[in-house]
Amino acid sequence: MISPASPLVLVGAGNMGGAMLNGWLDAGTDPAAILVIDPKLSEAMTVRLSDAGVRFETAAPEGVAAGILMLAVKPQMMEAVVAGLGGLVGPQTVTLSVAAGKTISFFEQHLGGAVVRSIPNTPAMVGRGITGAVANAAVTAEAKAEIDRLLSVCGPVEWVEDEAMIDAVTAVSGSGPAYVFYLVECMAEAGRKLGLPADLAMRLARATVTGAGELMHRSPDGAGQLRQNVTSPNGTTAAALDVLMSDEAMQPLFDAAIKAAADRSRELAS
Repeated sequence: MISPASPLVLVGAGNMGGAMLNGWLDAGTDPAAILVIDPKLSEAMTVRLSDAGVRFETAAPEGVAAGILMLAVKPQMMEAVVAGLGGLVGPQTVTLSVAAGKTISFFEQHLGGAVVRSIPNTPAMVGRGITGAVANAAVTAEAKAEIDRLLSVCGPVEWVEDEAMIDAVTAVSGSGPAYVFYLVECMAEAGRKLGLPADLAMRLARATVTGAGELMHRSPDGAGQLRQNVTSPNGTTAAALDVLMSDEAMQPLFDAAIKAAADRSRELAS
């Protein structure tokens, strides 16, 4: 459904938009079927687009009807940005948002037609992200499949039927990388307090978390089973887990933290 005549229009080629764009090009998407709109392209992205033969503009050009209009700008900028994009929307255009905090109804009001709201996360920048997505009733099965293909260049796509679930998706996976990074900080700080040099403690914590993530990625076992595989009865890991899994420890904290993120997602969308 995208072609040079009905291009994939990417608005915003920063971290997330740029990651998606690189994935499309690496996957063999026709550069002539892509149009990038960004008034502040980085020098590196400008070179990348020029070398690949992708058209780029600082503002929406006239005479272009997007096949897919992908919006990858910050939520606080979205209203100002969409005000200048109406000319890109034709009868067959599907609007695809990768920004948190803007509902399907927002895009229907400003751009009309078919809309997909999606929430990728930052590991998309290294091809290891995951995206939650929801479509309105105007999105055809063909369009949904094409958008799934575009989003999946940076990792798997999980579709939900109820837009209300997107707030929970945002809280778990959209914001989730920050929780993991903070876990590394906490592990490293605990090691420092036990006498390890700070840089060594950070290297140990960082490699442990990235290694555990890769093991979980490759293993067919669930997270619970992998945890049990590491835990010898009455051993060091069991002693730590007795603390982390106590009634007032990790699970209640995560319940509260992820609820706070989901509540904030709903507030931003209101």
